[in-house]
Amino acid sequence: MPRQVVIGLLGPTLDRGHHPDRWSQWRPSVSLCRHEDHLIDEFNLLHEPQFTRLADQVAEDIRSVSPETDVRQHVIAFGDPWDFEDVFAALYDFASGYPFDTDRDEYLVHMTTGTHVAQICLFLLTESRHLPARLLQTSPPRKREPGGPGDFRTIDLDLSRYDQIAQRYQLEQTRSLDFLKSGIDTRDAAFNRMIEQIEYVAIHSSDTILLTGPTGAGKSQLARRIYELKRQRRQVEGPLIDVNCATIRGDTAMSTLFGHTRGAFTGAVQARRGLLAEANGGMLFLDEIGELGPDEQSMLLRAIEQKRFLPVGADTETASDFLLICGTNRDLQADVRTGRFREDLLARIDLWTFRLPGLNERPDDIAPNVQYELEQLTRRTGRQVRFNREARDRFLQFALSPEASWRGNFRDLNASMRRMATMAPAGRINAEVVDDELGRLRRAWTGTERDTPGADALRDVLDEQQVAGLDLFDRAQLEEVVRVCRTSSSLSDAGRKLFAVSRSRRRAVNDADRLRKYLAKFDLDWSRVRNQKISY
Repeated sequence: MPRQVVIGLLGPTLDRGHHPDRWSQWRPSVSLCRHEDHLIDEFNLLHEPQFTRLADQVAEDIRSVSPETDVRQHVIAFGDPWDFEDVFAALYDFASGYPFDTDRDEYLVHMTTGTHVAQICLFLLTESRHLPARLLQTSPPRKREPGGPGDFRTIDLDLSRYDQIAQRYQLEQTRSLDFLKSGIDTRDAAFNRMIEQIEYVAIHSSDTILLTGPTGAGKSQLARRIYELKRQRRQVEGPLIDVNCATIRGDTAMSTLFGHTRGAFTGAVQARRGLLAEANGGMLFLDEIGELGPDEQSMLLRAIEQKRFLPVGADTETASDFLLICGTNRDLQADVRTGRFREDLLARIDLWTFRLPGLNERPDDIAPNVQYELEQLTRRTGRQVRFNREARDRFLQFALSPEASWRGNFRDLNASMRRMATMAPAGRINAEVVDDELGRLRRAWTGTERDTPGADALRDVLDEQQVAGLDLFDRAQLEEVVRVCRTSSSLSDAGRKLFAVSRSRRRAVNDADRLRKYLAKFDLDWSRVRNQKISY
């Protein structure tokens, strides 16, 4: 059984008692050791130098009521017992130098004595585990028990031990994570772990966060969510200033970011504060930070380090204290090696870096995001739009296939859903609407036109599910075979074109049979390729 070790401050008023009748008084430090069912093995009595005589008396009285208790006195010098910094520093020094042995001893911090400032400091040191202890609160005896030792209660600040509190914290974290994900029930395990890390960093740190990833991966939306989360927790009060650095290149970049004075350059008819000044007390999101020029990078570094900068044409610096989130789709490490990006600036913004994966890297999250986009469209337009089952299955099969590159990531998905919702008759997206949309996406990603032989001819002879089930290699090969067949007069003619090289090395030549067998692998024949057109 571990030893019970108490750490407590001397109470100059409560512990004093009134001689010679001090035993009739309730004295917290002494009374604590009078409980027969709670033996204190060691009592560390902390006191200021001017109360040494009183501390000696209290220590003697503790030994008289509990001979088993080893009383150890520690002189703590407070410059001012009501000065928070003085008291905390003194108690912190004690905690840092005390030889805790948590394997042998169980520690209790007595919270009843001392000034309110001292009690708060003891609480904070216990909560931070500088004092690896539970809190101990004592109270005087009830009127019906005069002269008794009173009551005591222990309080464990390890909140994980309290189920109801732990559930509340878990619920709060779940709400925060759900908020950062815009309420989307994402299923990708790696993405969800990353959001958990971002949520923790956003709440517990004011350091710069760098969001990387391809264009359209959701960096801007996540930055806005981080800002809103911090604002909900009153960690930021000012505005969110969102800047796309790719749009402010050239001569206007310095003025846009840092402001200018009146007459600083031709056309500067009035002063401008600049976006960094506008972000004072709030958050600045610099998207595509890799597009900033060398001069802007240099000024930004100084603004981050010193919270001050010099507007264009000004002699006096402007102060601005803001939280910073940066976004980029570039490899900034590679840009540092080529001299395009400052190494010292990267070191400043690269403390917390999170890479947002592209949509095609999160196949498990495509279906939830499709549902989310439909819900957002309904909320914005007031018009309910839904898929029928066949259409939904067809769209998701394509969306998850190698053919779907999602080069624009969530921007592509958002645009696709908006187009289908617009074209949906009576708010129902059917297979015909989906097929038209898939054609648009293919043209956007490959540059092909709908009426060109090959890619679109293939969809004349196979349905969308069959096409989606083909490997990219087989699809590319079959598209060319269909194109040649469509421009040939017969099966043999098409075979001669397709096998023109290999047929010269064969003794027996039957190009038509070779082509017939190849088409049969895909349940196709000559008449189907030449004449049949699939309709949905």
